[in-house]
Amino acid sequence: MKKLIDYTKILRSKNAGPLYITFDLIFETCEEMQYVAERLTKEAVSKAYDVDESKIDIIIYAVVDSIKITFPRKNISGALSDNDIYGCQQHIPLANIEI
Repeated sequence: MKKLIDYTKILRSKNAGPLYITFDLIFETCEEMQYVAERLTKEAVSKAYDVDESKIDIIIYAVVDSIKITFPRKNISGALSDNDIYGCQQHIPLANIEI
């Protein structure tokens, strides 16, 4: 099986305010985006990040061949326990999900 990173042109993470993290998955083609959208589950994201499935949003933006995933951060951005204040280094577990 291929990993999610193998299908994306761009896969990045960033803060969505201090309480949420968001991921952008941008694809070369609509077909690749649709293929991944049909197979990427909240369950897989939940396992990768140890987040309750009910707190995960997966939004498909077909008009621009992209998918956005958002869920609450484990630590508030900037807290003493936070190891990535900008949220820009959180994409690796997502990249490694098998599709």
